[in-house]
Amino acid sequence: MRKFTTTAFNMTKRIKYTVHGEVQGVNFRSFTQSKASTYGLTGWVSNTSGGQVEGEAQGDDEAIQKLLKVLESGPPSASVTKVENSEVDTKEGESAFTTK
Repeated sequence: MRKFTTTAFNMTKRIKYTVHGEVQGVNFRSFTQSKASTYGLTGWVSNTSGGQVEGEAQGDDEAIQKLLKVLESGPPSASVTKVENSEVDTKEGESAFTTK
């Protein structure tokens, strides 16, 4: 008799995020790229003209949650006051997490 095991199925999702506070000029983009790549996410991160850091991240929910958690504190020299995020449509064809 064959034994079947049930595992949780992690669907791919994509979020758009904006990080507020002292987040520019403190290596926030490279920090985000490093963490996202470690978690197996694709997407991008960029500075905004208004002083925030924004981006999109795509992958399984557990990896997205890990990224959101580290974005709340950022690198040691950052001072994050707020992280906003919302789910957006997934994108095909991305193979890495990049800095813009």
